[in-house]
Amino acid sequence: MVSKAKFRLKAKDRDSYLELVQLFPLVSIGSDEHLEASSSVVDQLLAKGSLDHGEEMYLDALSDLIGTYEDRHHAIEPGSDADMLRHLLEAKGVTQAEVCLATGLPKSSLSEVLSGKKPFSRQMIRSLADYFQIDTSILTANF
Repeated sequence: MVSKAKFRLKAKDRDSYLELVQLFPLVSIGSDEHLEASSSVVDQLLAKGSLDHGEEMYLDALSDLIGTYEDRHHAIEPGSDADMLRHLLEAKGVTQAEVCLATGLPKSSLSEVLSGKKPFSRQMIRSLADYFQIDTSILTANF
């Protein structure tokens, strides 16, 4: 027996949601071809611009299905500490010397991370997270 959901869509939102489900059902993605078709539907919805609540709910559900499939079949390994540090330097538009001056971290330590000779230390993670104003978990992927 199916129980009633605690939330309900208003008539207009329900109509748009159900119309999308009829056009492209929300089912687990089972192949790369299905992934491609699902991604195409997402692209079409995003290109539409303004979405009603029903369309947003459908888009969220389809995006979750895509994410689940990609995590299982096309997982992306976390970047190296060197890659992460290079990205942060570039994104903020700062030099290694500027980071060292602002954080008090030795330039040699950052150089060793950038060359791949050394991973982030706990102290580096805390200092860099504070400097770049990011959560420490971003820098601990390889820890």
